[in-house]
Amino acid sequence: MDASGKRTKILPANAYTELKPGEKYVPVVPADKLTAEITPRSVLMGVIGAVIFTFAASYIGLKTGNVIETAIPIAILAIFFGRLLAPRNTLLQNVIVQSIGAASGVVVAGAVFTIPALYIIPQLYPEIQLQPSILQIFIACTVGGFLGIVLIIPLRRYFVRTEHGKLPFPEATATTEILVSGETATGTGGGKMLLTSFGIGMVFDFIVEIFHVWNPTLTARALLGGWGEKLYSGARIDIRATGLATYLGLGYIIGVRYAAIIAAGSVLASMLMVPLVYYVGSRLSVPVPPADILIHDMSPAEIFGNYVRPIGIGGIAMAGLLGVIKMSKIIIGSLSLGFKGLTESAHAGSEKHERTDLDILPRNVLLIQIAVLILMFLAFFWVSGSLKIALVGVAVTAVLGFLFTPVAARAIAIVGVNPVSGMTLITLIIACAILAAIRGPGEDVAVYMFTALIVGCAICTALSTSGAFISDLKIGYWLGSTPRKQEVWKFLGVVVAALCVGVAIWLLESGYGFIKNGQPNPDLMAPQGNLMAAVVYSSLDPNAITPWLLYGLGACMVILLEMVKVPALAFSLGVYLPMSINLPILFGGIAGWFIQRRAKDDRRKTARRDQTILVASGLMAGAAIAGILSATFKVLDNTYWSHAFDRLVNISQYPRVMAVDGSLQAAPWFGSRGVWFGALAFIALIVTCHLLAKRGADEQIRAEDQALEEHPEMK
Repeated sequence: MDASGKRTKILPANAYTELKPGEKYVPVVPADKLTAEITPRSVLMGVIGAVIFTFAASYIGLKTGNVIETAIPIAILAIFFGRLLAPRNTLLQNVIVQSIGAASGVVVAGAVFTIPALYIIPQLYPEIQLQPSILQIFIACTVGGFLGIVLIIPLRRYFVRTEHGKLPFPEATATTEILVSGETATGTGGGKMLLTSFGIGMVFDFIVEIFHVWNPTLTARALLGGWGEKLYSGARIDIRATGLATYLGLGYIIGVRYAAIIAAGSVLASMLMVPLVYYVGSRLSVPVPPADILIHDMSPAEIFGNYVRPIGIGGIAMAGLLGVIKMSKIIIGSLSLGFKGLTESAHAGSEKHERTDLDILPRNVLLIQIAVLILMFLAFFWVSGSLKIALVGVAVTAVLGFLFTPVAARAIAIVGVNPVSGMTLITLIIACAILAAIRGPGEDVAVYMFTALIVGCAICTALSTSGAFISDLKIGYWLGSTPRKQEVWKFLGVVVAALCVGVAIWLLESGYGFIKNGQPNPDLMAPQGNLMAAVVYSSLDPNAITPWLLYGLGACMVILLEMVKVPALAFSLGVYLPMSINLPILFGGIAGWFIQRRAKDDRRKTARRDQTILVASGLMAGAAIAGILSATFKVLDNTYWSHAFDRLVNISQYPRVMAVDGSLQAAPWFGSRGVWFGALAFIALIVTCHLLAKRGADEQIRAEDQALEEHPEMK
């Protein structure tokens, strides 16, 4: 569908329907028509998109637990910049740009779900020394991404051709319609909107996180005065919201319903569970594990971290497992696809296929698979120094990757949701059980934990890549790309994204840190990473003290939520993440809903929805780059450039002042009047986004009307 709700006539009439006996699907660019696909321009644009959106997605994923979808914004930018150049990009060049660039989101999903645990475990348990490097992260993500590609190639014909019209491919459909709209005037305005909102998000969060012009932490204690202080000290209720463009954009994307569910989990945690724990525990004269101080002496954040957040972890884990169970039909139906793909590909080399049906030769696919397994073995041996651990790691990764890859692809094709977190959790549990069984007396448990998490990273990346790549191949099938070219150049996208995500995780961990005062850092929560750390530590360390009761309460909570049809994963994330994150996400959801509701008719409502998504995507990407820059400045601390930057900020004594010890500290007004200024700035950001989306919707409708005049066949 295009933005007006009409299917553009550029796509064939049978693009989304099952083919009748003897009927053949002819793509937009037929097999006998040769047009530019792989050019220096398309490859360079794809690589640039992969770099930018890998850093952006890493920041958003580690900060909020949600990895942004990158395929659509990259497709829009490909269209926009492709039209500025002469000659303009062809449709198939834009497909390649999108395919290479979209590797960013899928590789990030594999990395941020697992790799943070390598940093978290030694910070929480100093006796366990894990020392991950950028090179190790790069190899794990590259191996996983390559595995996802080569395991899905034999299944391409089944998913994109044999099942044509039977599988809806919701994500691929949306991206295809955007790429097709780029062939008319309706596809030219999205790039401007993305770049404008990108600049707004970057400037807003840059001013807040680097220059600290105002205080983004909006608290009831500062805004409500004495009432807020009574809630805090008397009942341990701490109401706060962080007014950053990052969270506002995420609220726009996920919508008011899911934002409200996440916020409901946060309200339950911070305004019911925390006060309840304080009310009951404040009368106790001994500490209650896992804490070692009296509950009476704890702040709301300490109560939340020790007793409430583990409930959220248990809920997230159970929600992931239930997600896999709910897709059991898809899983059972997918288990035979891997063998079917191998059987079909064994005979594919002897057949002559059209350009639009050419894959990498089966023998080459097999050689790549063998090379990936060898590289995987060398990586595990390098990490562990043990032959048996390396062999177990390769066996677990290869077998589970082979079994789960069709599941990920089929889930994406049917419902547009990849149960990657649940399958990764299952992988970790299986890997930990096997590694615990083979661990000898006195062997360093850190080696086994490291191996388990690298296995989890490889599997998670493989599943994420395979699910997204089958969407890329379906897009190419609809539009007329050469599959072999998509397959070959997808490897480049994975390599670029794997290198960037390793740098991004190291940079963000060095600048912010995943753990602060023994608890997840509010500035970099990494919820999935903390979950995986808890699973691996409790499974492999025989001396682990694990709050199983709290995890169990979270699991029971999720089962009850499922019984009443409430999205359990979203609610559990709300329980896990602090209110300071979830409230601004809710504000974003409400603002997006309000923008659409104020439209006069359905067509304008649809246009505003489309523009809101564009604004949100740009806002988050820009804010993420500002966050990356902020982390970079933190890493550069105690260097000449850092001091030069500090002197620049300190010239006007605004907003930071020089303390007696020579360090820069927040000005006195930053904690009081700065909060009110921060609230006004956040409101101004919401209003700006509203006006931007409204203007973009009007321009979109004008462009559609103009396109209909120029192309009457689209009516």
